Amino acid sequence: MQFTNRKITHLSHTNYNMATIINMPRLSDTMEEGTVASWLKQVGDKIQEGDILAEIETDKATMEFESFHDGTLLHIGVQAGETAPVDVLLAIIGEEGEDISTLLNVDLSEKETELEEVVETSTAGETEIAAIPEGVEIINMPRLSDTMEEGTVASWLKQVGDSVEEGDILAEIETDKATMEFESFFSGVLLHIGIQVGETAAVDTLLAIIGPEGTDVAAILAAPAPSTKAADQAPVQTEIPVETHDDVAAAVKAPVPVTTSTGRIMASPLAKKIAKEKGIDLNLVAGTGESGRIVKRDVEQFTPTTKTAATQVQPAVFVPAGQEKQEEVPNSQMRKIIAKRLGESKFSAPHYYLSVEFDMDSAIAFRKQYNSIPDTKISFNDIVVKAVALSLKAHPQVNSQWFDDKMVLNHHVHVGVAVAVEDGLVVPVLKFANDMNLPQIGSQVRDFAGRARSKKLTPQEMDGSTFTVSNLGMFGINEFTSIINQPNSAILSVGAIVQKPVVKEDKIVVGNTMKLTLACDHRTVDGATGAQFLQTLKDYIENPIRLVV
Repeated sequence: MQFTNRKITHLSHTNYNMATIINMPRLSDTMEEGTVASWLKQVGDKIQEGDILAEIETDKATMEFESFHDGTLLHIGVQAGETAPVDVLLAIIGEEGEDISTLLNVDLSEKETELEEVVETSTAGETEIAAIPEGVEIINMPRLSDTMEEGTVASWLKQVGDSVEEGDILAEIETDKATMEFESFFSGVLLHIGIQVGETAAVDTLLAIIGPEGTDVAAILAAPAPSTKAADQAPVQTEIPVETHDDVAAAVKAPVPVTTSTGRIMASPLAKKIAKEKGIDLNLVAGTGESGRIVKRDVEQFTPTTKTAATQVQPAVFVPAGQEKQEEVPNSQMRKIIAKRLGESKFSAPHYYLSVEFDMDSAIAFRKQYNSIPDTKISFNDIVVKAVALSLKAHPQVNSQWFDDKMVLNHHVHVGVAVAVEDGLVVPVLKFANDMNLPQIGSQVRDFAGRARSKKLTPQEMDGSTFTVSNLGMFGINEFTSIINQPNSAILSVGAIVQKPVVKEDKIVVGNTMKLTLACDHRTVDGATGAQFLQTLKDYIENPIRLVV
């Protein structure tokens, strides 16, 4: 069924003039129909982009379905409690009072034509499907993030011939954003692996085949595969060993967890959950599961011990003068996507830059006094993020996004905070940052930064930003410019606090200043608009008491 299902996913929504037809979405990889559990909006209600329209029950869970369009709910096609196949008319959104009778007729006519095409396609594909023995399931490269176009197999946790149960982790797949565990939705024996460790392939490329033991899959492999971009992918990427200097002294008999080629600890999802609840560091737990994998009993039986050995630093390798030495490092999925996205942003959006210098004496005194509160610690970055969030609330034009057919002014504030990781840069998002207090911002930023470096962030935690803050001041950079994280309209670059002579009350005194640079997309943010935003930001940072009142 996977071959025929894929042919109608493009029918999710259709625009007719001003009105938009919303069809029953495919909310899981195996979903063929959905039941409307409840409607949260009724005909005549105003709809904003991001509003939850309905709760839809799939074959796996009940999920909220949000709108990607603004307007008025003009028509409901599937009532609460009713079940309908994927791509059946679910709702229509348009302008208040708009006549949709013609649109409904047009939609019905087009649906009939599309369904005929699907039936023809399905009939044509019956030969392919008939060749698949009973009980055999074809697993394709999944789409594990909204921007994922291809994935790299970091490791296989099951091998050909191994028994697989529903819920077992098959492989670890590196996406453009993180390395994620991919579990099986089927039970059987792993009959075939289509993408080897280190190989990169497009989404929907054959990943594996699961079925009854002893099944001949030669006919399946010989059948024509669905159209993908796999032919355009790079050949096998050979893993290059990396020398480290973190060897523990031999005298210490501490457990060494089994890790993947990417450095991720091999542990079951349940073991990870229990370890997180108990505050146990999985680096200290020895695994007794398959191939040294940490399982539930290992965490439950773990007894912490005190580390006594110090890390030995290996001496640097002597390289004779005149000898050339090179190392080839394959581009990771993250690095490829960073190059693609930033290239698109830099060469498509007309950037311009506004630089200001803020007096930080009051902020320094404010932070010192704030941190005198027991069990409280905030950074200057936390102050900047809070000030930015409040300023964006007052300037929605800067808190905007550019699309080819429209400009979106966001009245909610989701601030992305750039975090440097080994492979490049990720941007976790502080949702509704303007409503967070300073300790909450600090705590969440530290949590995001820690999990970003271990590739533990979820795609949802890196999605939905309306503005981005990039801070290199901690690295001693006084001033710099950043590339806008599209589709956002602006990004703020934060430099270091510098002590220098300044003029106060007609006297030259020693003061503390910080330079900030706002990169703006001129398609949405004019120079005066950007300047007004920076004036508001300056007022908050130079008078930080406003951040807590």
